[in-house]
Amino acid sequence: MHDQDLQSPKPIHKIPPSFCKNLSILFTDIDDTLTTGGLLPPSSYTALWKLIEHGIQVVPVTGRPAGWCDHIARMWPVAAVIGENGAFYFAYDRKNRKMRREYFDSKEKRAEAEAGLARIRDEVLRRVPGAAVAADQPFRIADLAIDFREDVHPLDDTAIEEICEIARTHGAICKVSSIHVNIWYGSYDKVSCIRAYLEREGGKPFSEWKDRILFIGDSPNDEPNFQHFPVSVGVANIRTFLPRLKYPPRYVTSLEGAEGFAEAVEWILQQRNQ
Repeated sequence: MHDQDLQSPKPIHKIPPSFCKNLSILFTDIDDTLTTGGLLPPSSYTALWKLIEHGIQVVPVTGRPAGWCDHIARMWPVAAVIGENGAFYFAYDRKNRKMRREYFDSKEKRAEAEAGLARIRDEVLRRVPGAAVAADQPFRIADLAIDFREDVHPLDDTAIEEICEIARTHGAICKVSSIHVNIWYGSYDKVSCIRAYLEREGGKPFSEWKDRILFIGDSPNDEPNFQHFPVSVGVANIRTFLPRLKYPPRYVTSLEGAEGFAEAVEWILQQRNQ
């Protein structure tokens, strides 16, 4: 794909009908992709059920914490949930009522990272006015989430970059979502966990799934998935971030957030039924 193509996502209706017919698993971000204004509206929740009814599995891929992911895996119509930017995936066996939890790093490694994350937290709160530890931090097991616009007054790009620079100075990885800066120690990310999920649960390597999987997201921390998925979609609010993305999504919806997600699903299922 040429660089010019990468900088210009195509409209959602340009997705090939043949791909829509072969789609087996849809991976999706949650915040500002499945949700709008922090809420999961009927349009996107109904879209999840429609995908299941058409034989398409759904796997949310999110920076949200383990506590949330346990609930989502149990209560939503999803095959699994990848959480904390790839630290783990949870898959609930409904027939046997058993949760399978697969972690990328050991419990010992996660414990070792806690001290480093605490130092980063303290420095961020000292140096970046208006930043706060995310309200969902007590439910996390592997990362530190710094809130820059969910429950605090929105911070500007300079403040967000300073948070990231502090994390990098401490040797940590950071990713910017639409609401948080997620910070962790480890070699994993969303893509590596998706690969692990497909190999363990699907029985095939990522390369053999490429014509049957799709990713949809909305922000810079989704860029690795936009890069590695041959078919990726951004809901319309991704346009704000396009100038800073080296690897934007291949396609984009006309609507934002949850309505954009529902728009993408509706188009895919229309093509699937023809």
